[in-house]
Amino acid sequence: MNDRLLLGRSIETGSWVHKLDPRSKLIGMLLYVAAILLSRSWPAMALLAVFSVVVAVSTRIPLQYYLKAAKPLRYLMLFIFIVQLLTVKEGAALLTIGSFSLHEAGLRLGAFAVIRTFLLVAFTALLTFTTTPARLNQGLEGILSPLRFIGFSPGRFTLMVSLALRFIPTILDEVQIVLKAQASRGADLSELPFKEKGRMLVTLLVPVIAGAFRRAQDLVYSMEARGFRMDAPRSRYHRLRWGWADTFFIAMFIMLGIAAAIL
Repeated sequence: MNDRLLLGRSIETGSWVHKLDPRSKLIGMLLYVAAILLSRSWPAMALLAVFSVVVAVSTRIPLQYYLKAAKPLRYLMLFIFIVQLLTVKEGAALLTIGSFSLHEAGLRLGAFAVIRTFLLVAFTALLTFTTTPARLNQGLEGILSPLRFIGFSPGRFTLMVSLALRFIPTILDEVQIVLKAQASRGADLSELPFKEKGRMLVTLLVPVIAGAFRRAQDLVYSMEARGFRMDAPRSRYHRLRWGWADTFFIAMFIMLGIAAAIL
């Protein structure tokens, strides 16, 4: 199961995007989201698609990894398409059966929403593919550091994000352990009918949640044993350095957003 999990996984290829400051990549992804939201036409969406493919290819990471990153949301995208198709009643009628009808605008808006969601999920995976969790947290803390003046603790927030990302494979490990334990007792999930699978998955919640809390408690004990203190002054092994490539990276996304708004 963990082999199919791409969330939070970094893939090192040594490309120029990997060498960028994590702060520039975080800002770039925020600008990309803004460009997606500003896109209201097919030319703008085509520009975003071409830009996304060019940047993704430049990372030297195979494109199928970006496709796999969006695969878990395929049912959500299908749901969005169906809702748009059934609720929008504008434009020419493509199909009419009694009181039921499908219109051209519903098909167009549904396809547009699916493509927008796909680009958003697939391309923003570039952030975790090209940045290790430690550097990602360091960059996020650097961006949020000005908020210390209003009493916000960037260290607490980044620690929370880091632990949440690291607990995803941990919870999946707990699910695998429970599934194997049930299979050893004759309850093989792959051989059960769909209705029984749903009931069996409900029974997974209690042992998985209990196991996650147990591991969280062990983590707290480990941090206390090592003398960890929140917001204590610490030195950095890797220091963030902003270069001309980071400025160029941000400028690309700014120009992309302007072009998307104009189109």
